[in-house]
Order: sequence, then C-alpha cells, then structure tokens
Amino acid sequence: MNDSQNIRDIPPHFEKLRAMEAFSDEMFNRIVAFQEHEHPAWDSTQPFEKRIEKLPLHALVFSNPDRDPQVNAHTVAPFYPLREEMAQLAHCARQVADAPVVCDFHSRNGFLGSLLGREGVKVIGLRDPADKPNQIADFFDSAVFERSELDFQQVDFPFDVALSIWMPAGVNRTPDIVRQRPKLIVFIHTDHVDESSGQPQTGTPEAFRELPSHYHLIAQWSITRPQDLFHEVWPELTPSLEETRHVRIYADEPYRHIDVGANLDKADPYVWENELDMALTAIEAKRHLRERGFPV
Repeated sequence: MNDSQNIRDIPPHFEKLRAMEAFSDEMFNRIVAFQEHEHPAWDSTQPFEKRIEKLPLHALVFSNPDRDPQVNAHTVAPFYPLREEMAQLAHCARQVADAPVVCDFHSRNGFLGSLLGREGVKVIGLRDPADKPNQIADFFDSAVFERSELDFQQVDFPFDVALSIWMPAGVNRTPDIVRQRPKLIVFIHTDHVDESSGQPQTGTPEAFRELPSHYHLIAQWSITRPQDLFHEVWPELTPSLEETRHVRIYADEPYRHIDVGANLDKADPYVWENELDMALTAIEAKRHLRERGFPV
C-alpha cells in the first residue's frame, strides 16, 4: 500500500489528534492543579459552575494521591458521568411529574445528584450510613440540590424518582426504596467484584434485578471505561483496570410506557468529556495503525 492510500485510509475524526501536544500540556496542568488542591473543585465557597470548570477527567477516574482510603471514599465520584445520560434521566423524570422530585438515596457529596438537578429536576440527597464520605465532602449545587440529614429508612417527604448511585458494597437497599413506591427507580451500579474481599463493589446482584412485579425495566445501558484509559495514551500516567457501569431504569406499572428519551438531541458534553474523547480517539488511532503494521 502506498503513502497516498495510507492517507486516504485515515478516518477524518483522527484530525483532532494533530493538536495532541498542546492538548496534553493543558491536561497535565489541570491534573497537577487538582492534585495540589489549587483547582476550585476543592473550595466549597465557590459556585458549582466554577468548581466543575476545567475539572480534569483524571480526577473522576482516580482518587487524589493524598486520599486516605481508610477515611474517605472517592475524591469526587466513583465514575465519570456523561451529560447525555443525565439529560435522558431528567427527561424520564419529567414524564412522571410536572415538577419532579428526585430522592438521591446515596448522595455522598452531592456531585452526581447536582449534575442531574441541573437538567431541570429537584434533587434531595440522603446520607447512607454505610458510605464513607468523599474526600471532597461537599460538592453540590444548592440551586438544584437539597441536602437532607435523613437516612434511607427515614424518608418523610414525597418524591417521584428514586436515584440509587453506587449502592454501598454488599448491601441491598432496594427493599427500602420500593417501600416508598416511587414512580421510577434509577440504578447506576457495576458488577465488578473486589478482588481482595470477594464482595460486589456495589450492592448485591439481586438488588438491581429482583424488584416487585409491578416494577418494569424500561431502559438500560452500559458504559465501559477501557483498560489503561490514560496510560495507553500518556505512558507516564497510571494504568487502570477496565470497568463497566450499568444504568437501569424501572417504572411502576402506571408509568411503564413513558418515553425513555432514547432519541433526544445530543446535549453539550461536560468539560471532562473533551478529555475522554481525545483519549478514546488516540486509543482508536493506535489500534488503527497497529492493524496496518505500524509499531506504535
């Protein structure tokens, strides 16, 4: 195959990789600023919009080097959320109530619940006693997210949607959730098993699959973070395992036929999705070259 043929075979979306050197320099600066607590994400007095501005993807994949795992859970959150997911969940919530209220059963620092709230729903976050606090203990948008000091067994306010993100390992909170008879139940979880304890990383297998018969699974999808997402592209960064997380939406019988928003217009991505796109594109490009015999 000649050089001109090689050029024609290059997918056009690889063009963005021409800016990789400058992009990498900026990304590393963001990572270092975050690790040294110089990023606004660490400052709870700043507006949420400012705190998520230029938040590096690295901080949503790895916890900070100074985190004590005996004391704190993830620095920010257990995974990187995607904007289109949050938009779709909010769309579903608006199908069951004019002004939907979401109860975030394991709200932790409020980061994920706030992202959902910013899509046009009200979120009330509970504390789960089984959860360690995040290293950044409070990271929420008070305009859309309300912190409650109640736990999952003490809910005394009406709500439409139950949100269960990363149910604590080895416990099943689903019976407590369905007891409240929410119109929708959203689970975000992983099937990954901790190698040291042999325990599921989130909940128990039956927690996400064995619901009363009047709850129907109306939508589900999975997001896989490839192995060595950063290390494959930037060898100086830490290797990582492949991880798949699942989103499952259950509807109570009267709401089983709602529009689940599978064909919504694409929402503008979060800032960390730009880094995700570059990393995935670079991994794809390396695979493309290897398939053609280039040593990369």
